[in-house]
Amino acid sequence: MANIEEFHEDFIQSVLSDSESRGLMKAQSFFELVCEDLMQVGDLTNNYQMAEFVKTGIEVYGYDFDEDRRIFTLINFHFFQEDSIQTLTRNQIMTKIKRIKKFTNLSIEGLHYDLEETSDAYSLAFNIHRHSSNKIIDKFRFLVLTDGKMTKSISSIPNDLVKEIPCEHQIIDIEYLFNIYKSENSSGSFEIEMDVPYLEVQSKSKEYQSYLGILDGEQLFQIYDEYGQKLLEQNVRTFLQFRGGVNKGIKNTIQYKPDMFFAYNNGITATATYVETKDNYITKIRDLQIVNGGQTTSAIYAAKKNSKLDISNVSVQMKLSVVKNIEKKAEFVSSVSQYANTQNKVNKSDFFSNSPFHKEMKDYSKKVWVATRGGSQKRTHWFYERVRGEYLNEQAYLTPAKKKQFQIENPKSQLIEKTFLAKSENSWDRKPHIVAKGAQYSFEEFANSVTDTLEKNELAITENYFRDAVAKVILFRATEKIVSKASWYQNAFRSQTVAYSIALLSEKVRKMKVYLDFSGIWKDQRLPPELTNLLKVITKEVYDGLTNPPAGSANIAQWSKKELCWNEIKGIKIDLLPIRKLLITTEEAKYEEKSGIKEKALDTGIEIQSFIVKTNFEVWIQLYSYYSSNRTLTITQRDILRKYSEGRIGLPSEKQSKVLYNLYQKATKEGWEA
Repeated sequence: MANIEEFHEDFIQSVLSDSESRGLMKAQSFFELVCEDLMQVGDLTNNYQMAEFVKTGIEVYGYDFDEDRRIFTLINFHFFQEDSIQTLTRNQIMTKIKRIKKFTNLSIEGLHYDLEETSDAYSLAFNIHRHSSNKIIDKFRFLVLTDGKMTKSISSIPNDLVKEIPCEHQIIDIEYLFNIYKSENSSGSFEIEMDVPYLEVQSKSKEYQSYLGILDGEQLFQIYDEYGQKLLEQNVRTFLQFRGGVNKGIKNTIQYKPDMFFAYNNGITATATYVETKDNYITKIRDLQIVNGGQTTSAIYAAKKNSKLDISNVSVQMKLSVVKNIEKKAEFVSSVSQYANTQNKVNKSDFFSNSPFHKEMKDYSKKVWVATRGGSQKRTHWFYERVRGEYLNEQAYLTPAKKKQFQIENPKSQLIEKTFLAKSENSWDRKPHIVAKGAQYSFEEFANSVTDTLEKNELAITENYFRDAVAKVILFRATEKIVSKASWYQNAFRSQTVAYSIALLSEKVRKMKVYLDFSGIWKDQRLPPELTNLLKVITKEVYDGLTNPPAGSANIAQWSKKELCWNEIKGIKIDLLPIRKLLITTEEAKYEEKSGIKEKALDTGIEIQSFIVKTNFEVWIQLYSYYSSNRTLTITQRDILRKYSEGRIGLPSEKQSKVLYNLYQKATKEGWEA
């Protein structure tokens, strides 16, 4: 794994590449990349918004409101953009915090009355004023982001008050970001000290050790109060407050029969990477993840926090599984989460991390070359990054020469992150209001859509699909550049304008019952001039439409999240005549799709046959033995597996190979090992 200096170098290159490819200022790219990471690990919620306001003595760039914990976060940053890691001094830190506090004070007093209603800063100032007036802010949190390292002369910054509301301070520096990278690519990132009685479950498994523990309501409250969404980072449920029947039942039990909570409630299922025990008590847990029981946790927390109920007599059972092989942590947590929730209704996107989609995209990203252009003799790949840090990890143990070759073949500018892919796909799929809700909502929508597609056709992710997906990423980035450089752009609502513009183009193409030929964009790795010129027209029309919402919808950021907004924007008239040469008929599009699926089916069939033949013969004997002990197989499945394990089938046909392969995969998922 990379060290902090290598991580810093890669991070700065990511900022520079992102800035250049999307037409953003370097500081904007830095800010967005850091905030995306903080959202992924639960330091920011899905409510996060960008909002820039800079004047003498005042400075803020974004905000977040955790409705559950009633914490309002304001964000500032200091971007060094140096080759080596710089030190963020005490004076720099205190200046940044002082400027945030001044904005907060002025906002509580009514700063929004002096701001333009269609600006991001207006939304921020208005929300601070409204929430503080309604007394629903229990704490302010001031974040300062930096690509430097916080000075060692500051061990902590004392908590303070803003208009009688407590505030705390946090510096997100390069070491903090490096720890996020390490936690996503190896072991975890935080430890919780506790005092929980337990029983150890006897097991011979080499994968995990289980414990049964009892938490009281106060313990669970304190843990969630401190760590919040980090505990639910990989949980498949989200808290729905007390609107749903389940949560109403939990609240009623806490309020009227707290002593019966243990009997009535299923408790929580959790995972960890390490525990310490003493005198029959769990004293420390590392990387606690609540994979089932998110509603229980949040309901107990809200019962005390919002409803002021007594939770001291509430007891909650905890089934804790500790993974022994840290390298399989992500897979283990995902599997436990999936099986723990099989009796509950969950979204298809909840288990998307294990979808074959990622493997397909990764495989194509490694084998599909981009055509050389502009006289260059270097052929390159688009690198699909499923988890932040994969690009850096693949270079960690390469020699200098091999590392240079890797970077030439996989330039940073051709890196695709899954959340960015989701934005570009959802925009073209005419869901700009979903994109406007934020990265997490957008990704969930994309995951559901892909899962539906794969359920209908497991061969849907073809090489053509990959090429078109890259072309849409190119389209999205190019549109961002067009907006950023436009004379009419006022440095606000760029992301909404981009998503809505692409969606509007897609809508008009769809209404003509034709398709945009993405193969040309893939071939040239840029937009044709005709399309660029048309997008200059579309983005101006969309921006004007978004920034002039109907009466009662002055908050543009919120207005853009509504389907009603999309219905308004898609009524804008656009002439597609300038790009008529780039449009293809339905028949042509279907032919391309069928050709891609046919080609993939051939490749897949050959790969499966090769796997069957190359797998040690003893494995198939063991697999037959596994299925022979009380395993239900169809007559055909059992016959093929028995004959092959007995050596009665020489070279299995494509159909026989697929049967054997599916049985092998099914057994492996059930825990069987040869």
